[in-house]
Amino acid sequence: MAREGQQRDSKEGGRGERGGRGRGRERDREDRDSDLVDKLVHINRVAKVVKGGRRFGFAALVVVGDQNGRVGFGHGKAREVPEAIRKATDAAKRALIRIPLKDGRTIHHEVRGHHGAGKVLVRPAPAGTGIIAGGPMRAVFEALGVGDVVSKSLGTSNPYNMVRATFDALKHQQSPRMVAQRRGRSVAEILAKREGAPAEAAS
Repeated sequence: MAREGQQRDSKEGGRGERGGRGRGRERDREDRDSDLVDKLVHINRVAKVVKGGRRFGFAALVVVGDQNGRVGFGHGKAREVPEAIRKATDAAKRALIRIPLKDGRTIHHEVRGHHGAGKVLVRPAPAGTGIIAGGPMRAVFEALGVGDVVSKSLGTSNPYNMVRATFDALKHQQSPRMVAQRRGRSVAEILAKREGAPAEAAS
């Protein structure tokens, strides 16, 4: 009997420890999610043709970010608008990526991105410029935490392709530290070469 009691106690203790770890992970996830801001980019009414007719629903496109270098996007479909937005927000939180920012306010260099018919051009800007971008692109930059940027959509105005093209451009961003690690050099050497390039071109 005593042995059975000890085994029961050990099992309950194991379950308690696992439950405690699970609750700890949920709490950490909630803390991370509380720092995120979500922006509804586009919502569209969709229809599915079934045997009895057409079944209407809604599709939502949401961008999520912590305004400190992390951003993601997702889309979801549901019969009701709030549920579609919730699905899109959850998908965006699972697809967060980190983008290197210069001085925490702009990107490091000019870059182009495309997805399907969507083509975008993104350039860094001096302090005080603000976000010069269209609606879907503006939502991405605001969620990312970029304060100064100049961008232009060169292709379609479809918000889905515009957002994907913007993310394609941001994924090609490289900081001097990333370039230095890839080339096996120091950050100072990379910065000196970048500053010396325009002077050489001018001479």
